[in-house]
Amino acid sequence: MKKSDVIYVLEDIARLLILKDENPFKVRAYEKAARVLEQESRDIEELVERGELSALAGIGETLNEKITQLVKTGKLKFYEDLKAEIPEGLIQLNELPGIGPKKARHLFYDLGLQSIGELEYACQENRLLKLKSFGEKTQDNILKAIKFYKKSHKRFLIPVALAQAQEFVDYLKAKIPHLKIEIAGSLRRKKETIGDIDLVVATENPHKVMDAFVGYEQSAEILAHGDTKSALRLKSGIQVDIRCVSAVEYPFALHHLTGSKEHNVALRQQAQALGLKLNEYGLFKDEKLIPCKIEEEIYHVLGLSYVPPELREGLSEIKWAQEKQIPPLIELGDLQGTYHMHSNYSDGKSSVEDLVIEAKKMGLHYIGLSDHSQSAFYAHGLKAADIKKQHAEIDRLNKKYKPFKILKGIESDILADGSLDYTEDILKKFDFVIASVHSRFKMDQKEMTERLVKALQNPYTTMLGHMTGRLLLSREGYLLDVEKILKVAAQEGKIIELNASPYRLDI
Repeated sequence: MKKSDVIYVLEDIARLLILKDENPFKVRAYEKAARVLEQESRDIEELVERGELSALAGIGETLNEKITQLVKTGKLKFYEDLKAEIPEGLIQLNELPGIGPKKARHLFYDLGLQSIGELEYACQENRLLKLKSFGEKTQDNILKAIKFYKKSHKRFLIPVALAQAQEFVDYLKAKIPHLKIEIAGSLRRKKETIGDIDLVVATENPHKVMDAFVGYEQSAEILAHGDTKSALRLKSGIQVDIRCVSAVEYPFALHHLTGSKEHNVALRQQAQALGLKLNEYGLFKDEKLIPCKIEEEIYHVLGLSYVPPELREGLSEIKWAQEKQIPPLIELGDLQGTYHMHSNYSDGKSSVEDLVIEAKKMGLHYIGLSDHSQSAFYAHGLKAADIKKQHAEIDRLNKKYKPFKILKGIESDILADGSLDYTEDILKKFDFVIASVHSRFKMDQKEMTERLVKALQNPYTTMLGHMTGRLLLSREGYLLDVEKILKVAAQEGKIIELNASPYRLDI
């Protein structure tokens, strides 16, 4: 079992223990163990093999035994028993954003609510107002959380889905050498969140592929097992669909199953305008197949520039393709540097020097260090003394790694009134300032817009961080007049960050 999986189990045990109303010291022991492993750079299998796990602070004999069992067997009886003890309804209530373990216990035991559906009905009847810790505002927020949960439930972030898809592809290629297979669907288009995984295979022996597919050890449930189509659900909960086609059909099937539906419709209309017919089986002129070996040839026959999967959303891409104006996608090699970086001065895991070394390996020419500011106490935000110490270290490293450049920055909290988190005498010491909202998310649109406008008008603000504040599958963005923010940013000459964290993907 990988370290990230062990950390997840430890954190989940802590959550379940709170739901069980266990001793807080016991809960904190599991939380601390998860943090210790998170900050440990060595491989967890190596620590277990060498018997060095118990030497880590916070890992006593009991936790050492449990973690060792997890790493060696991939299972932990204590964890399975604990999950079986906690009522399913209680766990489901705790899955709602904003419903912590303590609130979930109140709802489950004091009101007898067994599911999210029952909770929604109880909110509509104002039954939550009977509980001491639940006011009208809390009840309204829970209804919003339920609405968001229904929309985002059973969806996955790109890196989660991509890792599982790639593991599955690698498994099939190991079973069937030289297999021609590709990921399709919304994952290939890199949509913000993913509902399921689609795989397309070119083969003359679909039965062999189908048998290997349903034999995957990470499968929890076989949903369908056909001659050329099958589906299963992984243990993680994500569904995987596979489609086998001939080599001739492959580029057309891959294109069709990549989508989007809107893009496919627009492309079929383009084909019809040329007297052609396009579907998942081929491109035809008077029922005669026009062979295409790769997707690019489909677009070429239709008189279009190739449209990368990431742009196939049925917006303006066909018009751009007609005009040969498809923009090139940004590649990793295009990046010269990055500004939004947290070190172990705040909530990052790596030292400043480690970040420099890794950035140089990536071919970057500079980094901008932007740890959290003082108000972000939960993230160990930097006090004045920390800033002085960090700047001295940056000066030393800039000399050591010249011509590589480390810029002195900060991610300053935008306070409720729109001001930044430091006085002018500190702000002027930075090369750049990222202004970001990390609190008071529930302001109305007018208040939040004015708050961000004031921050943009601050002479020390360089850029606005994660503008909408959303966290994918966890929190919707705050209410904001985006057009006004962009207009003010342009007037003030300020940068709007493109936050590419897979948890945000926020303009």
